[in-house]
Amino acid sequence: MSPIILAVIPIFGLIFLGFILRRFEFPGPGFWPISERLTYYVLFPALLVSGLSGRSFDESALGLAMTLFVAVSLVAAALIVFRPLLKLDGPAFTSVFQGAIRPNTYVGLSAAAALLGPDWMALSGVALLTLIPLVNVLCVLVLSKYGNNGGGLKRTVMELVKNPLILACAIGFLLNGFGLVLPVVLNDLLTIMGKAALPLGLLAVGAGLRFEGVGDQAVPVVVASVAHLIVLPVVAYGFAILFGLDGVSRDAALIYTAIPVSVSAFILARQMGGDHRVMALIITAQTVVSMVTLPLVLGFLGR
Repeated sequence: MSPIILAVIPIFGLIFLGFILRRFEFPGPGFWPISERLTYYVLFPALLVSGLSGRSFDESALGLAMTLFVAVSLVAAALIVFRPLLKLDGPAFTSVFQGAIRPNTYVGLSAAAALLGPDWMALSGVALLTLIPLVNVLCVLVLSKYGNNGGGLKRTVMELVKNPLILACAIGFLLNGFGLVLPVVLNDLLTIMGKAALPLGLLAVGAGLRFEGVGDQAVPVVVASVAHLIVLPVVAYGFAILFGLDGVSRDAALIYTAIPVSVSAFILARQMGGDHRVMALIITAQTVVSMVTLPLVLGFLGR
C-alpha cells in the first residue's frame, strides 16, 4: 500500500471516530464545542510556538509563501469573474468562495506531520502565516459584499489580530529571528500540550460533520469541492515548479491547498450573513471526498 495512503488513513480515521462519538453523544453534547475552543486557543498555539522555536529556514520559505499566495489569489479571482455563470444568490456564493480557498489547519498540520519529515513544522509555519491572513481578508471582503450582514475593514483587522494561530506563528518566528531559546521547562510544557492538539482537532472536525441535505445543494457543493480539492492544488503545483521549490516544499504547497475547507468557515458564514447551511454541506462533502483526492493529488503531483 502507498506510504501516502498509510499516512492519511489515521488522519481520516480520527475524523470518522469523532463523527461516531458525536452520533452517540459521547462524552456529552457540551464536550465538542469546549474541546474545539481549547484546541484552537490553547493547544494548537502551544504546538506552533514549541515547534517553530529553534527551527531554521532557508530560501525555499519565500518560494512556498509566494506559491500559496499566488495560487489562492488566482483561484479567488477566477471565482469572482465566473460568479454570474454559477447562478447562485450572494450568500450561497460566499459559501462557495470560502469552500474553495479556506484550509482546515487541523487536517493540514496532521498531514504535514505525517508526510513532510523533520521540517514539517517550519514549512507549516510558513504556510499558515501566508494563508491565514490572506484567506481571512479575502473571505471577509467577499462576505461584506455578497453576504446579508456585511462587515468591513475594521472587522477584518480585528479578526486577524485576535487569531491565535497567527499570533503563535509570529511568536515562533520572532524567537527564531532574535536567536532566543525557550527555557527547557516551558518548551517541554508546550510540547506536551501540543501533542494533544492534532488528535483533538481531528476528532472535533469529525464531530462537526452533517450529512443531511447534501444532495439538495449539488451545484455549490460540487463547484467548491472541485475548485478546492483539484484546481487549487494543481495551480499551486504549477507555481511551485515556476518558483523552483524542492520536493518537500512542493509537497507542503500541495498539502495546504489540497486539504478540505475549515469548519471555521461555518462560523464566519453565520456571523456575516453567508449561507451557513450550504457552508455546512460543503464542509462535510469536502472532508469526505478529500479522503480520496488528497492521496491522489500527493501521489500524482508529489515527489
